[in-house]
Amino acid sequence: MNAPENQEQAVVSVIDDDKSLRDSLKKLFRLVGLQVETFAAAADFLNSKLPDAPTCLVLDIRLPGISGLDFQAELAKADIRIPIIFMTGYGDIPMTVKAMKAGAVEFLSKPFRDQDMLDAVQLALERDRARRRAEGANAQLRRNYESLRPRERQVMAFVAAGLMNKQIAGQLGVAEITVKIHRGSLMRKMNAHSLAELARMAEILGIAAPKC
Repeated sequence: MNAPENQEQAVVSVIDDDKSLRDSLKKLFRLVGLQVETFAAAADFLNSKLPDAPTCLVLDIRLPGISGLDFQAELAKADIRIPIIFMTGYGDIPMTVKAMKAGAVEFLSKPFRDQDMLDAVQLALERDRARRRAEGANAQLRRNYESLRPRERQVMAFVAAGLMNKQIAGQLGVAEITVKIHRGSLMRKMNAHSLAELARMAEILGIAAPKC
């Protein structure tokens, strides 16, 4: 696997109580330009600072103190959304199904091929990059919405609900030209290029349609 552009910024975290395997995976990932953090136990990972970069977790299914599946569940409860690749020497079909249903990227049986691990890591990092882009876009969307004046927020809710300018004017008790001015202003602030796009933004933001 060749390291894609800006791959050097990505981080792979490995949790396994087998030091020789941790060292082997560290060497493998560094060969393709990845940063690597290794941990002997899940608690060590939780006590560390999560990277502010695309990242994934390579996790042994059997760990001291807590199983990999239980740790996956704990991460989900804590809203730590990091893509997970499981490794195991004792896997079975029910265990694999449970891990995949809970969102695991891959479930690799030991011994695994280096290329299979690299492919799984590449997929996991792409998923995390996509998640980070989406979260960044949503955060900007929220900032844009917070820049709206109260009346502009009202108009946005009515527009997203499908009301025409004349109908909105009637609901707000203002002139239709006033509604047009508010709509133009909020479209610019929200960086919306069409009413359909504005409606999608309202849906993402969870803006409820006003009661008419």
